[in-house]
Amino acid sequence: MHYTAFFLAAASPLAAAAAAAAVLGRRADCAPTHLLVARGSNERPGYGILQSLASSIVEANDGATMEPINYPAKLRPYGPSVSAGVDAVKKQLSDYVQACPDAKILLLGYSQGANIIGDALCGGNTGGQGPDTDPIGGDISSHVAAVVWYGDPRHNAGKSFDKGTAQTDGINARTDNQSCDAFASVIASYCDIGDPFCAGGNDVGVHFGYPRKYDGDATEFVT
Repeated sequence: MHYTAFFLAAASPLAAAAAAAAVLGRRADCAPTHLLVARGSNERPGYGILQSLASSIVEANDGATMEPINYPAKLRPYGPSVSAGVDAVKKQLSDYVQACPDAKILLLGYSQGANIIGDALCGGNTGGQGPDTDPIGGDISSHVAAVVWYGDPRHNAGKSFDKGTAQTDGINARTDNQSCDAFASVIASYCDIGDPFCAGGNDVGVHFGYPRKYDGDATEFVT
């Protein structure tokens, strides 16, 4: 009897109206441009050093909103942190696209954050430190309008989307079967000579210097 009452209530005009209102409520909250931002290793939850870039992009795009990727961002153990991050990117991206299919999605990633965004879009296994992961489906990734990476440890030198000065691969360079070439037109990957993580260098200061050097250029790229 309780089940019968439940189904009758769900089928009632009142229930249908409530469901429609819920959908309209979600649509009313949709932004024309939405940023998903993945911080780097050992940064506190939030936006990390990408805060300045994300804020600049939001200011340049009327009505834009942003949210951080919710993942551990642990340097050690790295593989499990990346695996959790890839899952988080896929979920948060899918959730927003399904709720707001007309929104333009921008993905920003720094260091490990760049790693997880790349693996979510293109597939990966973190240079053997984690399980193989399939890329997210094209029905979701087709909504991504731009991607910005700072200091991506899976950097491949010589790609058309390279924007920095580095001429060498990262410490976990992306393999051909995990290539992001399909997204080349929407990616800007900033990696400079000397960066220990994206270019195999020995100057950690380079790894922290991308916002000051490239925020303006990156904002222009995605706007």
